[in-house]
This record gives sequence, structure tokens and C-alpha cells, in this order.
Amino acid sequence: MASPDTAPALALQLSEAVTRRSLIDGLDYDVHLDLRRAAASFDSRTRIRFTSGAGSTFLDLKAEAIKAITLDGDDVDVDRVRQGRLPLTLTAGEHEIVVDAVMAFRNDGEGLHLSVDPADRRPYVYGMSFMDAAPSIFACFDQPDLKAPYTFHVLAPTDWTVIGNAPGTQAEPGVWEFESTQPLSTYFVTLVAGPWHMIHDEHDGIPLSLSARRSLAPYLDADAEELLTVTKQCFDEFHRLFGIRYPFGNYHQAFVPEFNAGAMENPGCVTFRDPLIFTSKVTRGERIQRATTVAHEMAHQWFGNITTPRWWDDLWLNESFAEYLGNRVTAEVTEFDDAWIHNAWTRRQWGLVADQRPSTHPVAGNGATDALAALQDFDGISYAKGSSVLRQLNTRLGDDVFFGGVIEHLTRHRFGNATMADLFGAWERAGAGDLTPFTEGWLRTAGPDTLQHDAALRALILTPADADAPPRSHTLSVALLDGDTWRHESVEVSEAETPVPAAEALVVDPDEQTWVLALADPASIDVLIGRGGGPNEPQVRAGLWNNVRSALHNAEVSPAQVIDLAVVTLPTEQVDDAFRSLVPWLSGKAVPLTQEPDDAAARLHEAFRERVDSAEPGSTLQLGALQGAIATAGDPAVLHRWRQGQDLPDGVQLDLAVRWRIINRLAVLDAIALAGLDAEFAKDPSTQAGVSRAGARASLHTDQAKAWAWARFTGAEPATNYELAAIGAGMWAGSDLSHALPYVDDYFSRITELQSVHSGWVLGEVVEAFFPLAPLSAQIAEQAEGLIASGDLDVTVRRRLVDATDELRRRLAVVEKYGAPRVGASL
Repeated sequence: MASPDTAPALALQLSEAVTRRSLIDGLDYDVHLDLRRAAASFDSRTRIRFTSGAGSTFLDLKAEAIKAITLDGDDVDVDRVRQGRLPLTLTAGEHEIVVDAVMAFRNDGEGLHLSVDPADRRPYVYGMSFMDAAPSIFACFDQPDLKAPYTFHVLAPTDWTVIGNAPGTQAEPGVWEFESTQPLSTYFVTLVAGPWHMIHDEHDGIPLSLSARRSLAPYLDADAEELLTVTKQCFDEFHRLFGIRYPFGNYHQAFVPEFNAGAMENPGCVTFRDPLIFTSKVTRGERIQRATTVAHEMAHQWFGNITTPRWWDDLWLNESFAEYLGNRVTAEVTEFDDAWIHNAWTRRQWGLVADQRPSTHPVAGNGATDALAALQDFDGISYAKGSSVLRQLNTRLGDDVFFGGVIEHLTRHRFGNATMADLFGAWERAGAGDLTPFTEGWLRTAGPDTLQHDAALRALILTPADADAPPRSHTLSVALLDGDTWRHESVEVSEAETPVPAAEALVVDPDEQTWVLALADPASIDVLIGRGGGPNEPQVRAGLWNNVRSALHNAEVSPAQVIDLAVVTLPTEQVDDAFRSLVPWLSGKAVPLTQEPDDAAARLHEAFRERVDSAEPGSTLQLGALQGAIATAGDPAVLHRWRQGQDLPDGVQLDLAVRWRIINRLAVLDAIALAGLDAEFAKDPSTQAGVSRAGARASLHTDQAKAWAWARFTGAEPATNYELAAIGAGMWAGSDLSHALPYVDDYFSRITELQSVHSGWVLGEVVEAFFPLAPLSAQIAEQAEGLIASGDLDVTVRRRLVDATDELRRRLAVVEKYGAPRVGASL
């Protein structure tokens, strides 16, 4: 047995993928995994049969140790594997490679992730092969356009259940045999294995199942009816829309621990982050998010899994479609008919902020030169903006043409790969006409146009994202306040100034009919503050706050004005998604940017408390308002009483989530000791409690707490992916930053080598979570910009550093224009 070199694996270049695809065809994988050790590593034996032309290429393999490799029965020197690649010189004809290796279990949410449940010490395993992680599970030709069937054979502890992409059976205790899959890209290949709690059902001939950790069994049982009902409703609607049956056999939904993304659309075995199994009372908005996530992953079974992009620069063909259809189908066929309002509150700003960053990019055709660079574009542009643009296109074409083109596209490229040009060609053949202007204007042009209401001119002022590009025309509505009535007017905007009717206040594009950066005008905000409230219509209210959030992001309204508006609108809020969206934004951004943060937080706290008291006891509105009251509380005595179950408003349950929100706020206020955190964790040593404790510990205002947090940043001490995000947030929480400030220089000195400690998704999360944003320092911005300009950065590190620095610069612009926070204020 030999160990490969430890040099970082190379990212696949587009040019390499094109060459390899031209050489290799007819792939078939047979994979044996032995998971019985359930410790640091597992055995992986892969046989790959294929045909090729004559030429040179490479096999992807990221092993801990290699036992043997053969090519057509001949031994291959295992020391030839370098930087995750085995060079191959092939003759024309049929070939067989067999790789017998030892692979490392991972704990970063990628590859074959091994997690031990702190509640009962049971181990669980799941596979995440996305982008470049598959070679750390099995040897492969890892690129999206080399699809192949996979046959898995798995040895596991006898009390485990193993689920894969295709139906499987336990041939004897601990021996699992799986059918061959349909042709899959490597990044879809998964299995989940462990002592899962299972639930089985069936719909329309499709076997359905759910799984979660044993410690979550009662919660999965409680949520199963809702999850399965949404799944069945979505299957019926997708079958109606596409006219193509789900082709991947069983449909399993696995809720797995420490999952990075919301979910992954692996055919036959979709993986979700298991906080989506609710262990505490949640808002309706959280249930909508779960339903849209279920629908999103189901949409992928057609758009992404049946037909897959040829290369990562067409990733929007997966994500934008799943985002649009996930929201649409959820709103149209499930109980969550307010999914588009949820989208306005929770997704719109994600896309708009990303589209304003220096790192913005077109929705489509980004020309990613390698897989690692492409990973950076899985962002709000590819999801939220792309979804909005597809919604516009659907409105323009109508369902008959829109789905007519999609169905032809999926049928023509069934179980294969395709490009954006293939899809648009199908739409044009379906009757869409020439879509070139639409493509160039909306999909290939980066950045949003800006619309702002000028009350004095009674006009909308349009500023194009690209002054040199042909102007984009916007069809949208405006909500106008006349007296006590809000009314909607349709507007066509294509000129620099577009007249609008006179009104006391105006909200731009509340119905989200176009993709545009709409900035609230201060005059309208002042009117609403003076009248003591905003619009009652939920969609208009969401649109108003999107306008306001965008305006603060661009220093077009003062943070004090934002707080004033929140204080008069929060007590009458009717949608709990508003609290879920506004609480972290108000407490984390608007409050710290005011000149008197303590006063701003106190005023918000009273507004949230007013809604807690006026909401129906036990309602999700009350819960959402309570979350805001906790986040803005400044009196530790109140929080301590709540923590003990004293003086709680009628209807409030002191469950795990509420208790840890209180504890985390006490840590930020430096009003709890480490021993108190440990005692609280001992009451319920769950994963959720462990993450919360980690964030709270990092928030404590002591040198020891910050040193503990920093050891996780540097990798000197281990932490899970969820813990790292919480620890990074806690590092810079609270008013006393004196214990954290000594780490600023170390952040910038270590960040150039951080990719040797963290990788993939986690690397990006760590860069952003630990970035010193809270000090609001121009010197920190200059340090970051100097490092960015040096060019000596990993591509993931660079992208997140650029985005974090842009956020800091924007916050500095706000305080420069409207006044800096008072020194020593509590944040």
C-alpha cells in the first residue's frame, strides 16, 4: 500500500474537460465500499469500463492510501498519482481500470461525511459528490458531461440502513446490493448510511421514503405527513407540467447532519440539512422555506438530472429553473400559497446584493475556466436573479411555449448533457421567436438597473447597469398611497425618466415583475413614519422593505430613518417571514450603523414586545416577534428571567430554540459565564445545542473565548462546518471588541494559506464568517484591498474577501454620510 503525495489536488480546467470528453465514452462504474470501520477511513474499490480513442488523459483519485491500480489487467505504479490525478496513456478500444484504495471520511460536508450524533453517539454517513468531491469517495472521470450508470456494493455495520441513487436490498446482514442507476454525472452520486429512523410511503407508483437520525425520530414522525403531502403534490404538478415521468425509481429524502447547502438533488436520494426537521416550534416562513426546498430539489429531477449542463458555466440551467419552479409549484399546489411573498422576504435581497458586488457576473455563460472558479458562482445571481428572469420569460412566452420548449429540450437530451444554446433553440422552435435580445439583455449582462422614485419630479429615474449596453425595458407595477388606500399602476420603463402619478408615498415593483434595484425614496419613508405604519397588503409590504434594504445598502436612506420606519410598522406586521428576514438585518446591520445603537435597539425591542403581546398567544407571528425581542434585548435581567421560564408572554414556549436564542444574546451582552453555557448544553446535548454553545462561547468578552474561537479558524482545533459559521459570527459580536481586535492582523496574514486548513464550501464560509466587519474600520478595508490587489489568493478566498470588503466599504459609506456610532455603544 502506498500513500499519494499531499500536494493540493488540481482543479479541472474546461480545456481539459473538453479534451477528455472527446477521448472517452461508454463509461460504466462498479463500486465496492466497506464502511464497517466507521472510523477515520473506508475501503473503496472501483472498476471502470469504457471505450476511448488513442491519447493521453487522467483519472481523478483523492485517496488516503492506494493499495493497487490495474489498467486492462496490468499493474500501474500507484506513485504516479499526483495532485489527485492518475495520468493515463490509452490506446483506441475498450478498457478497464480497477482502483483499490483507502479513502478518508470527511467532516466538512463534502465527500463521504462521517458525523457522530452528540445525543446518542451513533455514527452517520452521507455522500456529497458535488463539484470535485466524488474522487474522494471513488476513482472517477469527474466532470458533468461524462455520465455513466453506477452499480454500488456496500458493506456496513449490521444495524445500519444504506440508501443510494438506485433501489437496493440487504442481501444478508450488513451486505447491501444496489441496482444499476440511470446515467448520472459524477456529482450526483451519493449514498446515506447509518442507523437511520425510516418512514416509507408510495405515490403514483413511486416508492417514497424519509430518513433522519434516531435522535430526531419523534420530530421526523411529526413532520412526515407534511413532507410527504408536499412531495406528492409536487410530483403530480411536475408530471403535469413536463409530461415526463420521474425516471429514477425510488424517491428518498434523507435529512442528514452538518450538510452545507440547503439540499442536494441526487437522483433517487436527495439529501437535506437536518435542521429542516424541526425540533422546536418554527414560524410559517420556515415551513414555507422547507416546502420550497423540497419542490426545488424535485424540479432538479427533470432540469439537471435528466438533462445536465455540459459545463459549469451553464449551472444556471439547474439552479435558476429549480428556484423558479420550486417557488411556483409550491405556491400553486401546496398549502403554502404565499411562497412568492416568502421569496420576496428571503431571496430577493440575496440576489440583489450579490448582483451589486464587484464579483457580480452574468446569470449565464460565465465562461468558467475551471471547476473551482465555477463554484464561486453558486450564489444569489444564479438562484434568485436567474429565477426572476425566467419568471419574466415565462410571462412573455406563456406556458404553452415555455414548457413546450423545455419538454423538447429534456426529451432531446434525455440522460445526456446540453447547453444554453440547446435550450434556447428549443424555445425558438416552440414559437418563442428570436430570443437573442432577451438573452443578451437579461442573461449575459451583469448587474441590476437602478430605479428610484423622485417625488419632486413625479418620475421614476432609471440608471442602467451598463451604460454601453442596449437599454433594458422594464414592465412593472408601482404601489401608490392616496389617502388611506394603496393602488397599483402598471408602468413601462425604458427611458431615463418615466412619469408616475402623484402620490403621498410610492413603492417600486412590489410584485417583483422585473429584476431591478429599486431604492426607497426618503420622502415616502417619512410619509409612512408620520402616518404610523406601512401598507397592509403583504406583497406590497415585502416590496417596501426590499426597497428600504436596498436604499440603506446604497447609503440612500439613513439608518435612523430605517429604525423609525421599523418602530411604526413592526407592531402591525401580519407575516412572520417579515420578522425572520428583518430581525437579523435590523439588529445586525441597521442598529450598528446608527449613531445611538443602544437607543435604536431599545426602541426596536419595545416594538417587537408590542407585537409579542398583541399577537395571538402561541401563534407563529408571536414567535417571530419574540425572536426580534430577544435579539434586541439590552437588559440581561429580563433575559435571565425568560431563560428560567419566568415572565414569559402568554403562549410562548421555552423550547430548545428559544432557550438558546436567549443564551446567545446573554453571551453577546457578556452576561453569562462559560460554565453556564456548558450547564445548558448538558440539559440537551443535541447538534443544535452544540452549535449554539459554540457561537455563544465565541461571543464571550474574554481573551480566553477569542483564543478558543481563533484556534478553530486556524484549524489548530477541530470544529464542524456549522460550528465554524457560528464561531465566526460570535468572534465579532457585542460592544466590547477589545479582545477580538488583536486578531485582525493575524486574519490577513493567515488568509493566504487558509486553503491548506479548510476546503471547498467551508473555506468560503470561514473567510466570510471571521472577517472583521464589526469594527467599521477604513484601515481594515485598506488591508483587505491590498491583499486582494496582490493577487496571491486562492480563488475561493479571494471571492469571499472581495464580497466582505465591499460590504465593509458600503457600511463605511453609510456612517460617513449619516454619522458614526457612538464609541462604546452596545451592538
